[in-house]
Amino acid sequence: MRLTRVHAIGPLAAGASIVLPEAGGYHLARVLRLKEGAPLIVFDGTGGEYRAEILDISGSEVRVRIGAFTAGGVESPLRLTLVQGVSRGERMDWTLQKATELGVSSIVPVFAARSVVKLDERQKQKKQEHWHAVVVSACEQCGRMDVPELAAPVSLREFLARPHDDGLRLVLKATAPGSLTGLASVPGHVQLLIGPEGGLDDEELALAATAGFVPVRLGPRVLRTETAAVVALAVLQARWGDLK
Repeated sequence: MRLTRVHAIGPLAAGASIVLPEAGGYHLARVLRLKEGAPLIVFDGTGGEYRAEILDISGSEVRVRIGAFTAGGVESPLRLTLVQGVSRGERMDWTLQKATELGVSSIVPVFAARSVVKLDERQKQKKQEHWHAVVVSACEQCGRMDVPELAAPVSLREFLARPHDDGLRLVLKATAPGSLTGLASVPGHVQLLIGPEGGLDDEELALAATAGFVPVRLGPRVLRTETAAVVALAVLQARWGDLK
């Protein structure tokens, strides 16, 4: 039987007893209705995981004892950074969930000229906290032991002006001369830029090109932003990652 996996605030250590975060405790106690003595897996997002056992439950507060550590993980050898134009509501949540399941190592939400979503600083903070919870939940479900880094949302222009690591930078563009599947090879790190619902405008595409992003297309049909992210990540992982 596959044990329930819960993310906890680290660092964790075998033999310690901890209270799980509120969301995880609520899910175990009120949704799954687990009892004292039930086994589970706990991880802190920094690699590896621990077997654990529920010690006691008080309402939604769940205390567990940390057991044996298991090293390893299911991380892809291809380091993928998704630079995602912020989309509205459930579309963005779905994108982040599936990107996590597909093994991205980091995510940078960006606001583009055609972004429908507009947030002030307080709203950005709340939205980032919500997105982090989506990413953590996806890790719990898919078996990942490392939690992808989620950057604070910024404007696309600000992101493009930053210095960047070595690697391949790709931007999806429906009219690009070359296709994603036509790439002969990729290095160990790929940054993938995808626009919001309305796509990127010509000026943004020009700025992206100046910043080293190579335009590529994804076939003959126009895909929604959330579909494009999932398809492109799946292609990259299938060709050069761990979807074998």
